[in-house]
Amino acid sequence: MDKIIVWTKQHENVVKELEKTGRYTAKKEYILRELDRYAYLILEVYDWLVKNTPNTSQKPFDAEYPIWISLRKEATMLPSAGMVILELEVDSSLITMIDISKWGKILDYSYIPADKQDAQNHRQLLDEYGLTSDAKAYMSQFYPQIKRKIKL
Repeated sequence: MDKIIVWTKQHENVVKELEKTGRYTAKKEYILRELDRYAYLILEVYDWLVKNTPNTSQKPFDAEYPIWISLRKEATMLPSAGMVILELEVDSSLITMIDISKWGKILDYSYIPADKQDAQNHRQLLDEYGLTSDAKAYMSQFYPQIKRKIKL
């Protein structure tokens, strides 16, 4: 099994847990604590990711969510108060690659079109409803058909 070096930005408490127990898994309670009243926005998309991730057979039994890593140190999020950048050596088979541009769209509650024509059709649908963004449709109770389309 090939080992690779990766980097991750984590709360400083992760280091304490690693020193105390020798391991760390991402849990819902940590997200709730860290993001407080905005946690539901992230948890909805994280739950979608967990449900739709193909490589879950090697997931630790007690891991509720993935741990975000960068394959390049310079691609890691910038340090900030209360956060640390960890350099880790991990088995490459434990890494599930994602398309970061699509993930950004998912985080923004945006529709991911199948092709250019689909994108044009979707934009036309939003225009017909007077909507400027997918997020407005998604967060509203008034556009359930658009929300369903975005969630697919």
